[in-house]
Amino acid sequence: MAVLFERVAIAGVGLIGGSLALAAKRAGLFGHVVGLGRGEANLRLARDRGVIDEFTHDPVSAARGADLLFLAVPVRALAPVVRACATALAPDAVVTDAGSVKGAILAAVEGELPPGVAFVGAHPIAGGEQSGAAHADAGIFRGQVCVLTPGAAATPAATAKVRALWEGVGMQVVEMDARRHDEILARVSHLPHVLAYALMNAIADDTAFTFAGGSFRDFTRIAASPADVWRDIFLANRVALRTALAEVRDAVDAFDRALAANDEASLVALIEAARARKRRCDDGGA
Repeated sequence: MAVLFERVAIAGVGLIGGSLALAAKRAGLFGHVVGLGRGEANLRLARDRGVIDEFTHDPVSAARGADLLFLAVPVRALAPVVRACATALAPDAVVTDAGSVKGAILAAVEGELPPGVAFVGAHPIAGGEQSGAAHADAGIFRGQVCVLTPGAAATPAATAKVRALWEGVGMQVVEMDARRHDEILARVSHLPHVLAYALMNAIADDTAFTFAGGSFRDFTRIAASPADVWRDIFLANRVALRTALAEVRDAVDAFDRALAANDEASLVALIEAARARKRRCDDGGA
């Protein structure tokens, strides 16, 4: 496969940034890759694993001459990183990201770009609760969905290159309006994280964990996700997330009312409705 980007700067060489670098290098899509970050040990590990070719803590050095800047840092760090890198990028560079929120990122980042540099918002829906280059995995994107949310600074050529990148590492790519993306992800990604954190906080007696089975551990797996990442996501998408929380409160209240009334028929109806929607979910929403 032909090289898409000759010199790449990866800001944030963690699970997603490291996995993309690894997958794109193996697919022949990236030339020279520079890792940008603060953690010396993590960056050295990334270099030793072949995830990146070199690393630096200096944004200007990382971005100098890069034709792609990939942002895999917490949401509130995106605009400062772009601001620090912008003037060093190649004149026709492409900037993209992996953020789970798109509207706030588009608004923050596009104003930091010099003329000629295009920003194409992206959200590869893949990964897990692990962090760091130690967990970089070239296979995590294969068969998963990546959403592109091109903004005003996204040219058709830049969007096509970013699409080719994600398709080249095995993802199914769809384009979507940023607002619609944020409404959907509030419900299927951000809300589950809130609920997992809330459930862990609601159980005051740690001895209960001795009796936790697979269902509890499956439900709360993502409660191990890092606070700095999810704090930023929750705040950046707080309007849509609060709407989603209100919806789940209504759904929980329906169970509470059925229990209070000892209403067997209502409980069965609620459970069966959920089971039917779960089957549709597992069938791809059909």
